[in-house]
Amino acid sequence: MRRFLRFLLKTIGFTLLVRLDRVEGLENIPKEGPVIFFINHIAFVDPIVVLFVLPRDVVPLAKIEVYDYPFVGIFPRLWGVIPVKREEFDRTAIRKALEVLRAGECLLVAPEGTRGDALQQGRDGAAYLASRAGASIVPVAIEGTVGFPVFRNHRRWRQAGAHIRFGKPFRFRAEYHKAKGESLREMTNEAMYVLAKALPEHRRGEYANLEEGTQDTIEWL
Repeated sequence: MRRFLRFLLKTIGFTLLVRLDRVEGLENIPKEGPVIFFINHIAFVDPIVVLFVLPRDVVPLAKIEVYDYPFVGIFPRLWGVIPVKREEFDRTAIRKALEVLRAGECLLVAPEGTRGDALQQGRDGAAYLASRAGASIVPVAIEGTVGFPVFRNHRRWRQAGAHIRFGKPFRFRAEYHKAKGESLREMTNEAMYVLAKALPEHRRGEYANLEEGTQDTIEWL
């Protein structure tokens, strides 16, 4: 099913609805083992663009409301997106996400839990999953997706298209395997600063002051 959906993305989505300009850093993606792709989220199409360019099979996490979108809501169901109840600790979503990672597969996570022009405070879910599963994290900087999807004859196609950049992978140190509370918040902030560093200044938002970005809980791969 996912192969078929990728075919639709290639033949329809990125031919008629979304312009993709550049993809950088594919060499930074681990070829095997559990990975969390950690994205900034500025437009509806961001996860779709990342899914399209990734060479590995990926299961996204998304707010449960996407299942109810008219017409397009069928695609998250077909892909197998894990729905998340954002206003609570969603144990079902956590369990399913950990199953994916412990099977050596990949997740796609927008750590802010919502879209915005610049980074907002990250939620602790991705750090929790990465630490419990020993997963690598790959920061993914997204730019140029605002205004899509639109049909190809729209003026938006005459402007810059999507630019996706994959950063160097890292993971949390072994001593943070069961981190909670303040330690989990520190891990989340450090991961968010890594992502912020890969973004242009106007996208960094809450994490604009890169000098505050420590790396005490992470190790580079």
